Amino acid sequence: MNLLTNDIVERFYGFLWPMLRISALLLSAPVFSLRSLNLRLRILLALALTWMVYPLYSWPRLDPMSAAGLLEIFNQIAIGLLMGLSLQVITAAILLAGQSVSNAMGLSIANMMDPNLGNVPVIAQFLLIMSTLIFLGLGGHAMMLSLVVDSFASLPVGQPLLAEKSWAHFLSWSSMIFLGAVLLALPVMVTLLFINIGLGVATRAAPSLNIFQVGLPAMIIVGFGALMFALPSMGARIEWLWLQGFLEVRSQLGLK
Repeated sequence: MNLLTNDIVERFYGFLWPMLRISALLLSAPVFSLRSLNLRLRILLALALTWMVYPLYSWPRLDPMSAAGLLEIFNQIAIGLLMGLSLQVITAAILLAGQSVSNAMGLSIANMMDPNLGNVPVIAQFLLIMSTLIFLGLGGHAMMLSLVVDSFASLPVGQPLLAEKSWAHFLSWSSMIFLGAVLLALPVMVTLLFINIGLGVATRAAPSLNIFQVGLPAMIIVGFGALMFALPSMGARIEWLWLQGFLEVRSQLGLK
C-alpha cells in the first residue's frame, strides 16, 4: 500500500511540471487568455494537453516543497509566461495602431468596454477582432500548442533558469509594439495628415470658415474611406506580425 502511495505521489510530481508550463501559457497567450474562455475550460484544456504530453518525455523526480522544487516551479511558470507575453506584444501593437487611427479620425471618445483590455476605441476593437480571426485562420492556436510541446525537448524540466540574454532578447522584441503599430496605422495616418494640411491651408485662405464644422466630418469620412482601402494591406501586415511572433518564440526556446 505504501509502495502504491509513493508511486502515485511521484507520478503526480511528474505530472505537475508540464502542467505548470502549459497553464502559464494558457493564462498569458492570445485567444486563450480571453475571459470568454473561462477558468474551468482553461483547466480542462491544460489537463488534456498535459495528459498528452506526459508520456512523451521523462520527468525529473523533484519535491515541489523543496528549494529546488520551488525554483523549478518558478522556472516553468516563467517559460510559459515568456511564450505568452511574446505573442501578446503583437496584440499590443494592434491595439496601439487602432488607438492612433481613432485619435487621428476624432473618434477617441467612441470607446467600447472590452472585458479583457478595458476601454478600447472602436477602431482598435475592430482591428483586434480582425487579428483574432487571422490568428485562428493561420492555425496560430495549433502552432502555439505545438511550440509548448516542443519546448520540453529544447528546455527540459530541471535545467537552469532562462539565461539573461533570453530576457534581454524579449525586451528588444517588445519594440515591435511601436514598429507594428506604425506599419498598421501608417497608410491611414498619412492620408489624414494631408487632409489636416489641406484644412489648414483652407482656414488660412478663408478665415471665416468654421474649421470644426468642416474639419471633423471630413476627417471621419476620409478616415473611414482610407481605412477601407487599407484593410487588405493591414490584414497582410497583421499576418506578418503573427508569423514574426511565432518565429520569436521559437528563437527564445532554441528551436530551429
